[in-house]
Amino acid sequence: MLALALAISVSLHALVLSLHFGFPDARRLAAPNSLEVVFVNSKSRSRPQKPDVLAQANLDGGGNTDQNRRAKTPLPVLKNAEPGTKARDLRRRQLELEVRQKQLLSQIKAQAEVAATETNPRTEVQHEPQRSGLDLASSALALARMEAQIARNIDEYNKRPRKQFVGARAAEYRFAQYVEDWRQKIERIGNLNYPEGARGRIYGSLRLAVSINPDGTLAGVDLERSSGHKILDAAAQRIVQMGAPYSSFPPDIRRDTDILVITRTWHFLPGDKMLSD
Repeated sequence: MLALALAISVSLHALVLSLHFGFPDARRLAAPNSLEVVFVNSKSRSRPQKPDVLAQANLDGGGNTDQNRRAKTPLPVLKNAEPGTKARDLRRRQLELEVRQKQLLSQIKAQAEVAATETNPRTEVQHEPQRSGLDLASSALALARMEAQIARNIDEYNKRPRKQFVGARAAEYRFAQYVEDWRQKIERIGNLNYPEGARGRIYGSLRLAVSINPDGTLAGVDLERSSGHKILDAAAQRIVQMGAPYSSFPPDIRRDTDILVITRTWHFLPGDKMLSD
């Protein structure tokens, strides 16, 4: 009996020792169900045939590249402002105001003619209520005053100097040649008078609008975009003043330009060099 009990005990221990336990293989486990959703900042009418991801709206293509990429930011791509855009907008607005002013003056003249006609008894309309002579005279006087005021404003406006705005890309050769000669003079003076306090340690770019009179004298200098360094901004304005007076306007520019406004970007570069473009 003892031998039998020992045999059974040994068999049970051997069976228990033959059992092994371990961690389950992660590769064999089924991945949990997941859903990837992205948010887009635009949408299209057409639905993509093979969508890459789910989104809150249909977006069939988009972006500014043909490569297979995803946007890293939800912000839209903004167009860089081109130099001279502000000047062109101001010129367009000026032309619109001139047209509106002329229309208003024509309207006032027409109303004055109607008022004058009403004061003539032969042209009175019998079906309309008759107005007193004092009312008609007051209306005609008010229209005459308004017409005179508008005419005076137009005359004063026409006496203002005619400005031409020229950016980095001059469309007409007459302006392009003058601006190129001006640029060469500015760079020559700038490189000879580079700001001492910025040599070898301060660099940057800025944009200036330089106004020149027909005789070449300086009408004004406006800083449109700072470099972030006062020493460079002041140096650029000082260089413009040192270069004055500039060449007088040739006849083909003088005929329709009282002030030429040249807008350029100035670069103070390593090596203590100054360029304008």
